[in-house]
Amino acid sequence: MNNNNYIIAHCEISKNGVYKNGQKIFDGPAEDVQDILLTIYQHLNLNYPKFYKMDSLSKLGWLASEVLLAGENIIKDARPQDVGVILSNANSSLDTDIKYLHTVQDFASPALFVYTLPNIVTGEICIKNNFKGESAFFISDALDAAFTEQYVNYLLNNNILQVCICGWVEILKDNYKAVLFLVAKATEGTLFTKENLDNIFNRQTL
Repeated sequence: MNNNNYIIAHCEISKNGVYKNGQKIFDGPAEDVQDILLTIYQHLNLNYPKFYKMDSLSKLGWLASEVLLAGENIIKDARPQDVGVILSNANSSLDTDIKYLHTVQDFASPALFVYTLPNIVTGEICIKNNFKGESAFFISDALDAAFTEQYVNYLLNNNILQVCICGWVEILKDNYKAVLFLVAKATEGTLFTKENLDNIFNRQTL
């Protein structure tokens, strides 16, 4: 299949650090994951009250998307229906689901469980940015670069999307990692391939 799709930008949030295109833009001093996420939110000078209602998985994915999209004109120029979000992780919302099980031992709170479903992560990103293209959250043992390449290329090459945010958002207790890629039909950038996805995802961040 013809592939003229390129990684325009990528970002990572892990190990208290925030990276954009391989360069560290923030090094957080916090150790507790909730403190880390809040510190990043404050450092980025964001003002989005819904952030405080999100579970940790949603906060992590949403923050990563804010870093990824900052200053990217291709998003500003795209129609809402032409931008989609395709994410994955291994544990779904297991961390917050475990907390939910502890919560309902004392009192019923079904709304908490519903709000922590992984698709809420893509939903929060789409709502904030008015993205109306295809979105999904897949579960796999690790980042499946081959599947991601095939699926996103299909969406772009068949004009279902013109721009796609894809990647990995994972959190379990104090272990967390979000790596997002901004992929689009373009004339320059890093070619969107399985090999390049794997290399960026697995390399030691500078």
